[in-house]
Amino acid sequence: MRKIAHYQSLCTEIIRLLREERKRLKLSNYAVSQKSGVSESMLSLVDRGLRKPSMELMLRIADGMDADLPDFIKKAQATVSKKGK
Repeated sequence: MRKIAHYQSLCTEIIRLLREERKRLKLSNYAVSQKSGVSESMLSLVDRGLRKPSMELMLRIADGMDADLPDFIKKAQATVSKKGK
C-alpha cells in the first residue's frame, strides 16, 4: 500500500512541476494544447488535480512546452523522497 501512495505523490508532484514550468514560460493552456494535441479542458482538469494523467499524456504536455519529462520525474522523485523521510 505504501508504494501506491508513493506513486500517487510522485504523479502529483510531476503535475505540479509541469504546471509551474508552464507558468514560468508564460504559456497558456491554449498554447500548450495547440502544440501537444491535448485539449484545453483536459489540461485544466490535470492542472486542478481533477484528473490523473497517463504517462503518454504527461509526455505530450511536456512536449507541448518543449520540456523533457524525465527531468521533471527526477525532480519529483527528489522532492517526494525528501518529504517521505
